Amino acid sequence: MLAITDLQTLAPARMQRAHGQASVSFHARDGRTRLDRLFQEGCAKLRFPRPLGNEAPQAILINTAGGLTGGDRFGTEVDLAENAQACVTTQACERVYRSTGADAVVTNRLRLSAGARLAWLPQETILFEGGRLSRKLDADLAGDAELVAVEAVLFGRQAMGETLHSGHLHDRWRIRRDGRLIFADDLRVEGDIAARLSPQPAMAGCRAMATVLFSGPAPERFLDQARSIIGPGGGASAWNGKFLARLVEETGLALRRRLEPLLTLLLGGRPLPKVWQL
Repeated sequence: MLAITDLQTLAPARMQRAHGQASVSFHARDGRTRLDRLFQEGCAKLRFPRPLGNEAPQAILINTAGGLTGGDRFGTEVDLAENAQACVTTQACERVYRSTGADAVVTNRLRLSAGARLAWLPQETILFEGGRLSRKLDADLAGDAELVAVEAVLFGRQAMGETLHSGHLHDRWRIRRDGRLIFADDLRVEGDIAARLSPQPAMAGCRAMATVLFSGPAPERFLDQARSIIGPGGGASAWNGKFLARLVEETGLALRRRLEPLLTLLLGGRPLPKVWQL
């Protein structure tokens, strides 16, 4: 007969998982944007630095779990009322650690009313060896709402000599304006990630990449200057009311030095959040 301790040994271990959900909305009143509603649950926290001068409010998203691993779930919802302006960023780079099999799931939902302007500027995501991440970004824009969005990924930490021989990343974007789909993108890479990124048509061995989107009026005005900023490590296009750029670099630092001036350009010269300053 098996003892109780033997049964406990045979039972599959139930790993503790992190869950976080944050929701924030802003409205405009008397020419200024103000916080309307705030909800935060689990490991998801939002903090609001005091704006300087006429700066739009900033919401800084914090994952108090210290990173993501298989089975973790994290979600953010942002709502901007008519003519509201805001910036949402993260306290630091998000880290995706080794998984025992399941994906870490991140779901982000943005809703912008007419005349609203949102800068969605999370800092880089670092994918560790064996990490698994499934992330979705859904944005619904109304009328002439304006969105600047970025997602950047670092495949391992080059300074630590990491090479990703296993892992999974699925990044899914869906952007709609007045209910009509205007941009859809699916990035999926898995298995021996280093080998998959090494060919010239992919990333030529680079370890850092970013996707940058602007949806708003006259995106063509950014093209010449944006291409000068990006250089040979990427490209930019503008069509049908949107601007899209892809950037690849050998290191996260090199990528950041391209992203900062590019995002500042798309923001019309408005400064990036303080947490972005290295």
